[in-house]
Amino acid sequence: MTSQPELPDVSQRVSVADQVFERLKAEIVTLKLEPGSKLSESDIATRYGVSRQPVRDAFFRLSRQGFLTIRPQRATVVSKISAAAVMQAQFIRTALEVATIGAAATRLSSSDLDALEEIVAAQKVAIDTGDHVAFHRLDDAFHREIAIRAGLAFSWDLVRDTKAHMDRVRLLSLSFSSDLAHAEHCEIMKALRAGDPDASTRAMQAHLSRVYEHLEQLRSGKADFFENAAV
Repeated sequence: MTSQPELPDVSQRVSVADQVFERLKAEIVTLKLEPGSKLSESDIATRYGVSRQPVRDAFFRLSRQGFLTIRPQRATVVSKISAAAVMQAQFIRTALEVATIGAAATRLSSSDLDALEEIVAAQKVAIDTGDHVAFHRLDDAFHREIAIRAGLAFSWDLVRDTKAHMDRVRLLSLSFSSDLAHAEHCEIMKALRAGDPDASTRAMQAHLSRVYEHLEQLRSGKADFFENAAV
C-alpha cells in the first residue's frame, strides 16, 4: 500500500488548519482532486492524520475561494472550473506581470539572467521526461524569480494569491502546450537579455494571453471539468 505523504514540515507558528488548507488546496490546484470529486471531513482527517476541526476550517476557507462546494447534509465536492474566475485571475496577473517585466528589463544583472536561463533549461528537461507538475513548478519559479530579482517581490505575492484558478487550466493544458510555453519563455529571455522593456512586455503579454485559447480548447475536450456558465 502506498503511504500518504506527511503534512509539510513548516514552522510551528503555522496552525494545523493552515497546513491542511494549503495541502488540500494544492491537491485541488494540481488536479490530484479533480473537479467534481466528493470529499468528506472524516476521510480527509483520516488521510492527513488530523482531527476533523482543522479539516472543517479548511473546507470553509476553500469554499470561500471557490474551490469547494459545501452542500449541507450531502457530500462536499471539488468545484468545477469557473471560466469567469480564470479570466478575472488572468486580468490581474497580466496587469501585474507586464508591469513587472518592463521594470525587470532594465534592472536584471547578468547573474540574474543566468539564473533565469537555468530555470528555462530545467523546463526543457521536464518536457522531455513528461513531468507536467515539475514543469508547472518551474514555470512558477521563472515568473517569481523575475519579480524578486527586479526588486518587486510583492507583485509576485499578489499574483500567487490570485492565480490559483488559472493553475488548474494551466496544468490541464500542459499536455499540449508545454513546448509552446517553453518557447515563449525563451522569447522572454531574449528580450530581457537585450534589455528591451517594450519587447519584454510584448512577450509577456503574448505568453499570458494563451490562457484564452487553452480555456476554449479544454472546455471542448474536458467539458465535465467546467461550469456551464459562459465567460
